[in-house]
Amino acid sequence: MKLTVVYDNEAKEGLQEGWGFSCFIETPEKNILFDTGWDGHLLLANMSRLSISPMNIDTLVLSHQHWDHIGGLPTILDVKPDMEIYVPASFSPHLRRDVSSRCQVLHEIKDAEDICKNVYTTGELGTDIREQSLVIDSGKGFFVVTGCTHPGLKTVLDSASVFGEVTGIIGGLHNSHEYDLLGGMQLIGAGHCTTHKDKIREKYPDFFEDIFAGYIRKF
Repeated sequence: MKLTVVYDNEAKEGLQEGWGFSCFIETPEKNILFDTGWDGHLLLANMSRLSISPMNIDTLVLSHQHWDHIGGLPTILDVKPDMEIYVPASFSPHLRRDVSSRCQVLHEIKDAEDICKNVYTTGELGTDIREQSLVIDSGKGFFVVTGCTHPGLKTVLDSASVFGEVTGIIGGLHNSHEYDLLGGMQLIGAGHCTTHKDKIREKYPDFFEDIFAGYIRKF
């Protein structure tokens, strides 16, 4: 499997940066786009430069209903409407109705379930801001892919650990201070909305990796 960050606050040379997050996950069974960032045209431009065709997206997973994670949705749907889409069940009923009318199948997620072989959703987590994360079985441990971790790092990791030992995390960690929970991980890929990135890097210098549009990780 291969994960490519296609939208982030930071970008490598030749790509555009924008507030938000999106990554493309290639698996033997399905290709998954996780979140869409805010600007759909920027997202498509970055994907093009990375030689990723939106026509190869089988499944779209949206972590939560914030503008910087779903803003690119209309643009993606215009280009590739025949997708399965997974959203937290707490999404606005109006948004669920409109998305359902433009996609192949809309899955409203409450509990943990399979997305495809070796890729799972944690289910809808949190109270004030409901959010789902992805869990990837790398064969050498489980990696969590997060949008913003609004429900809290402990809640996300506890939910992901139901599938097996969590050995890595990639995505936004928001303003979490729960640094000790990252101990023992093989990969801490903090990007997007992570407020205390420098502190996490200082605490785990051997396992911390900056995340940016163009970042690639193979599992």
